[in-house]
Amino acid sequence: MPDLPSTLPTSGWAAPGAGALLEISLGAIAANYDMLNARTGSAICAAVVKADAYGLGAREVAPVLERAGAKVFFVAHLEEGVRLRAHVSPGARILVLHGPMPGTPRDFTGHDLCPVLNSMEQIADWRAHARRVGNALPAAIQVDTGMSRFGLSTADVETLAADPALLAGIGTRLVMSHLACADTPASPANAMQRARLLAMAARLPRAPLALAASSGIFLGPDYHFDLVRPGAALYGLTPDATRPNPLHPTVRLRARIVQVRTIGAGDGVGYGLTWRASGPRRIATLGIGYADGFLRHGADGGCAWLDDYRLPILGRISMDSTTIDVTDVPESVLDATTHVDMIGPRHSVDDVARCAGTIGYEVLTALGSRFHRAYLP
Repeated sequence: MPDLPSTLPTSGWAAPGAGALLEISLGAIAANYDMLNARTGSAICAAVVKADAYGLGAREVAPVLERAGAKVFFVAHLEEGVRLRAHVSPGARILVLHGPMPGTPRDFTGHDLCPVLNSMEQIADWRAHARRVGNALPAAIQVDTGMSRFGLSTADVETLAADPALLAGIGTRLVMSHLACADTPASPANAMQRARLLAMAARLPRAPLALAASSGIFLGPDYHFDLVRPGAALYGLTPDATRPNPLHPTVRLRARIVQVRTIGAGDGVGYGLTWRASGPRRIATLGIGYADGFLRHGADGGCAWLDDYRLPILGRISMDSTTIDVTDVPESVLDATTHVDMIGPRHSVDDVARCAGTIGYEVLTALGSRFHRAYLP
């Protein structure tokens, strides 16, 4: 694996009217796909682009992933699949994780989308649709191997095994499940779920198997089966918080300084005046806040960076602004043209998530539409 770049490429400040600039490296996303694909041997490496490619823009990201070799895509909702179809080739397979809601099967066939069937009701709905159109229709079947979220129960699988006619007209293209503890490699739940998948799949029509998403890929070949479906890993999020992240960072978020002021001992900052200066400080107000998806809880221990200067967040994050301590930065470099890294080489998405008491998935998918976005090759 090549050395990871210490910084993302930068396009300069191309957003004079915006409070923040979000740079998205399509090349880094493609490189992450290449690395994940190489790890999975003969298994098909799909690409999960739900939630608008984890907030980074499926219209821009999906074609890059397809050029990198992805031929199978996963989304969560029917409408996501309909939108995605226009941005990938006709030969690309799109699977919809939530399956067909009542009244939607015709939309699946009309847009060449493959449903993931999660319940006996969805199986019955898809079977009835196949009967109406007079053709066998493809589908994936999801089984619940222990997460108690999506998929058929053991009793459901036994019912299907006892009456194969319940799957009449359904071409089972994939049997899949999802790991609950893949980001904790030592968890015994991983092996338990693997064993349950094999046992349940043995009672269903023979089909390729899938269990591993991003973190599951790093559990090793025993978990790869016939298809893996990385999502977060494509976008640079760490698959295992106990080890160094092997993936390329894909985003850089830079916020503009709107105003700089000096405050004295005892002066408070922000709503509720929850932070007070113990002595003279210089503070800067940034044009980014929770309305942009920069999470309010990220103020506790959060920071921005300007070159090698760590700039702590002071007080509460507001809807449109965030206040940082710039006392140690030379005054000569601070004005309305200065921007600081909220996410960048010194402060990753996962770092921001830790400060906010959440996970990188939430940070990425929360990044708002007010940012000026620059897609870098």
